[in-house]
Amino acid sequence: MRKFTLICKDDPTTQTLVENIKNSLINKGWETSDENPEVVISVGGDGTFLRAIHTHQDHLQNCFFVGIHTGTLGFLTNYASDECEELIEDIEKASVNLVELPLLEVCVETEGTCRTVYAVNEMRIENVIRTQLLDVSINGQRLETFRGNGLCVSTQVGSTAYNRSLGGAIIHEGINAMQLTEITGIHHHAYRSLGSPLILSEKSIITLESDNFNQAILCYDYLSLPLNQKTRLTVSYSQRKAKLMIRDKKSYIDRLKSLF
Repeated sequence: MRKFTLICKDDPTTQTLVENIKNSLINKGWETSDENPEVVISVGGDGTFLRAIHTHQDHLQNCFFVGIHTGTLGFLTNYASDECEELIEDIEKASVNLVELPLLEVCVETEGTCRTVYAVNEMRIENVIRTQLLDVSINGQRLETFRGNGLCVSTQVGSTAYNRSLGGAIIHEGINAMQLTEITGIHHHAYRSLGSPLILSEKSIITLESDNFNQAILCYDYLSLPLNQKTRLTVSYSQRKAKLMIRDKKSYIDRLKSLF
């Protein structure tokens, strides 16, 4: 028996939609399962979709994700709230159209310990209390010492998210690049960094180090982790990939236009 689960926003309209989807699939012989679903259905906006991936990030090889849009932003969600029947028909197809979303892998090394976190859209180091110094290296070669509020590393998918609000470039689908973008850099006669977004190949490794991360926060998608000690962060593309079910009739350009 095929298994599915739903992750959704907590509002009455969405809950009604969720019950309709759940009952329709059960009537077609599907079974609900939070442990090992074949299909994870996100009902909400892009934030809900990110939560779905993080919830099931440890078994991405065994499931795929599909989103139905009821939230404020639906760049990752392929179906509108009035397209439930079409959504269910597409899920039931023996062969669905899947694309792989590579995740960022962030290794946080502090005093001999290493913690690894993953991000779909971006990771960023932010410090709004004090100027953050960051030694930046690309593939083991020193680039600069950055001074400012922080830095953002985004994926191709994440190039339209927080990165876009920072003035970073939008990267077209199919290009698995990373992008390094400054968050309020300091630029004057004494201190100056690159000052422009830097687009890197998918095989690149970014290293960010500082002797003082006091009051700094590592944000990855909607999650966060405090950084209060001497720390070294290594950012690269992970072997983990989230499979997203997409629709041929909704092109990337159509989804891009929905942003503005």
